[in-house]
Amino acid sequence: MINIVLLEPEMPANTGNIGRTCVATASRLHLIEPLGFKLNEKALKRAGLDYWDKLDVTVYSDYEDFLQRNPQAVGNMYFATTKGKKVYTEVSYGPDCYIMFGKESAGIPEEILVKHPEECVRIPMWGEIRSLNLSNSVAIVLYEALRQNEFDHMKLTGQLHRLHW
Repeated sequence: MINIVLLEPEMPANTGNIGRTCVATASRLHLIEPLGFKLNEKALKRAGLDYWDKLDVTVYSDYEDFLQRNPQAVGNMYFATTKGKKVYTEVSYGPDCYIMFGKESAGIPEEILVKHPEECVRIPMWGEIRSLNLSNSVAIVLYEALRQNEFDHMKLTGQLHRLHW
């Protein structure tokens, strides 16, 4: 199971969208405080639709709490950042990897990034664009990790509702 880690997320709608994506992909969501919202906010629930109760989510008091409770993340985590030297498609994501994303306004602190230069990955962008929307970024990198793991346990074909193929 792929693990998505949000460090100090600020926007409830983005977090709700990410939660919905995690449910759809059977991924686990880790939220590291402080959060810029309350988990019972309407915007969070609205973006997550009726999937929030199906979400595997854990909240941590800080980054150290996250590391203590997830020792398997050490050496098995990638850091999505505009400062990364590698493109997100240039690394191999294991089936139980962790992918961290920073808060919308500042990203992942450089004190964390500098300790993991080979695990920092970026999504290519044109020009001087500062960043993509956080929920879009999570979806882009998460689906690459899932693709590399052959979409294990995921439904690969769809069905028409009224007609037949």
